[in-house]
Amino acid sequence: MAKKKAKAQAGKRRTSKKDVQLRDTVAKSAASAVLRHIPWNTVELEDLNPLLQRQLVVGQNIMVARVLLKKGCIVPEHSHHNEQLTYILEGALKFWIDGKEIVVHAGEVLTIPSNMPHKAEAMEDTVDLDIFHPPRADWMNRTDQYLRGQK
Repeated sequence: MAKKKAKAQAGKRRTSKKDVQLRDTVAKSAASAVLRHIPWNTVELEDLNPLLQRQLVVGQNIMVARVLLKKGCIVPEHSHHNEQLTYILEGALKFWIDGKEIVVHAGEVLTIPSNMPHKAEAMEDTVDLDIFHPPRADWMNRTDQYLRGQK
């Protein structure tokens, strides 16, 4: 019994405040999984920088983001543990990924495996849907500084 208590206390000491915030956000979204019908015009439009806006809908184990990019918007190189599908609704995005340049046009989908570094540029005004599994905690917590305040 004493070993279990000591182990639990040691685990508590190693958990940072940031870890707790991220875990709590994901846990809250998972706990609130219910059937919902959500028109995009009812979802907050978040301004990330002058050329980039997004909206998020989070389910129990998946997240969809409607991302609005003005021509010339750069999404800096980054990677994440989340698997990503990018579906272009309007416009086109050029990706630099896995040593390749790939232009994804309206009606096309790009699958990005977990932990694969990638960068993108809007070739024209673009609307895309990014789907993530699991949901992006950094986007939900708004700790995604690589997207904020730049062009």
